[in-house]
Amino acid sequence: MTRLRHIDFVGTILFIGATVAFVMAVCFGGILYNWNSGQMIALWIVMGILYIALGVQQVQTIFTNKVDRMFPVEFFTAKYNKEILILFASIAAASTIAFTPLYMIPLYFQFTRSDGALDAGVRLLPLICTMVFFCIANGGIMAATGYYMPWYLFGGILSLVGGVLFFAVVDTDTSTAKIYGYSVFIGIGSGSFIQSSFSVAQAIVEPHNIPNAVGFISLGQVSGLTIALAIVNSVLVNGAQDRLTKILPNLSKDAVQGAIAGVNSMIFDGLSAEKQREVLDAIVKSISDTYGTTIAAGALVIVMSVFMSRQKLFLQAGQAG
Repeated sequence: MTRLRHIDFVGTILFIGATVAFVMAVCFGGILYNWNSGQMIALWIVMGILYIALGVQQVQTIFTNKVDRMFPVEFFTAKYNKEILILFASIAAASTIAFTPLYMIPLYFQFTRSDGALDAGVRLLPLICTMVFFCIANGGIMAATGYYMPWYLFGGILSLVGGVLFFAVVDTDTSTAKIYGYSVFIGIGSGSFIQSSFSVAQAIVEPHNIPNAVGFISLGQVSGLTIALAIVNSVLVNGAQDRLTKILPNLSKDAVQGAIAGVNSMIFDGLSAEKQREVLDAIVKSISDTYGTTIAAGALVIVMSVFMSRQKLFLQAGQAG
């Protein structure tokens, strides 16, 4: 009961409500409702109102206090020289960079190689192995040297390169080796800084603020993942739906959405081989379009790294991550 009294229930409810409204707006737009429909406008308005209410509630400590409020508002002051806000944005970008291919690479192979769930998952090994290796290397080397800014710059550049390759080069006939190679770029890039913000944030705040810093960075990680997957899903489904509608104009909207679920659908039984190829190309192009989020996130990390402090942090080995 003592712990329950320290939970900012009002802030939590406002944050969850605003985030759910955002995800619903992004995921439903163009799929269930037209973007300019009353339902969509209402969702965006509700989201805005809830986020504004959350900001006011946190700043004015309404139904909470400065110690228990959900957001450590003091991190938004000049005291921390905005470094922790940069770390927040960077880890949100890292989640976007890492999880977009984690969802899209298996989907690509399921469509183009007719892989099952297990085989498609195995295709992620080059991405995951390099990500894990560089995450561990980052922890050890950063703890030994104390410098963190170069990792963000290096990781952002490689992530951007990988995102551009997936976005601009990949098509239905791209070889498996090339897909693995492109995923290695993203694995190395994201692994170079995906956990670093936790370590750096703990090192730049006072000891009594470390729990707040860890919670704040965790929020950035989860928020980045949530927003990224919502946008990726919207880009994929809306893009594929628009393209398939042009290729198969006589199909209903529901039938087109069903076609996006898999090229082995009954919808394709009556199509010629040429039409089936067009449909597959359209879906693969829509998958490639989702890597626009990776490009944006990689570019953001590069820009953020420029504004990071060049100071050397004396981290304990156990803190580096």
